[in-house]
Amino acid sequence: MPLSDFQIAKKRFDFLTWGGGRLILRERRLAHGAELRFDCLHASAMKPAAFKYKAATCLEHALSLKAEHGDDAKFLAGGQSLIPTMNFRLAQPAVLIDINGINDLAGIRPSATATRVGPLTRYRALQRDATFTHVFPLIGEALPHIAHPQIRNRGTIGGNLSHADPASELPAIALALGARFQVRTATQQRWIGASDFFVSALTTDLKPDEMLVEIELPLPKPRTGSCFMEVARRRGDFAIVGVAVMMTLGERNECTKVSMAFCGVGETPIDAGSAADVLIGGAPTEETIRDAAASVQTMIKPGGSVHATADYQRHIAGVLTERALQAAYQRARDGH
Repeated sequence: MPLSDFQIAKKRFDFLTWGGGRLILRERRLAHGAELRFDCLHASAMKPAAFKYKAATCLEHALSLKAEHGDDAKFLAGGQSLIPTMNFRLAQPAVLIDINGINDLAGIRPSATATRVGPLTRYRALQRDATFTHVFPLIGEALPHIAHPQIRNRGTIGGNLSHADPASELPAIALALGARFQVRTATQQRWIGASDFFVSALTTDLKPDEMLVEIELPLPKPRTGSCFMEVARRRGDFAIVGVAVMMTLGERNECTKVSMAFCGVGETPIDAGSAADVLIGGAPTEETIRDAAASVQTMIKPGGSVHATADYQRHIAGVLTERALQAAYQRARDGH
């Protein structure tokens, strides 16, 4: 699968940051020990490359346009990630397909076994739906951590998941919940599990002519507790480390199922459920929870960044694992 300009930049540079009217890109240190070099793009250069604008009138129209243009076309939903990368010319689509007029792609549709969410559903709509956040408290707890109100007003769940930033909260939450994604082309459709959807940093299993059209969230079982926690430099920043936990208890308060996923510590959201297998079959104790945290620290391979070393990320992952597992257990036991 060909890499976008933005993906190439993310692989080439340690970090991208905005400050003082400049986009600063720091190159990775080369194997032979070459010095780091800084490149800057002035704000005056922040204009997207030329592109054609197409406003899709329905889903079939959007899919036919994607089939026609393939990788040269990008869908415009909330635009909270796409537009900045276009302004920096890290993404240069030839065609922009605006799907904001397709009302059928937005909304929350509950059923007896699962809730389906349209990809054009805004964070704001999820956050303000008391029924939804009651059924999925893991998402309700995480939403205030996602960026800022202005971005949550426009950003969409489908755009976030398709962008697949490994430091973002929703991909890890989708893993913890066991979500499935329906994707479509102009001629066919298929379902992809969250564990198979995220391939690498900013890369998904979506083919050039495919579009994410629905997110399916299975309903949590009775006596299930959840917890989301993260550490970030500032409220609204991407997480240095974030963890999402789901824990189900039996009649004797024994743990019957636990899922756990991390953001910010790998090239994709990390499924760390196997690290918590030590909890299965008994009531979680301080000792078994510490063992799970130690397993997480061994399992993950964070890359570190300008804001946190890999060792610090590993340490924080262990701390958050203990706290989140304890909170999820308490909530499951108390019925919250």
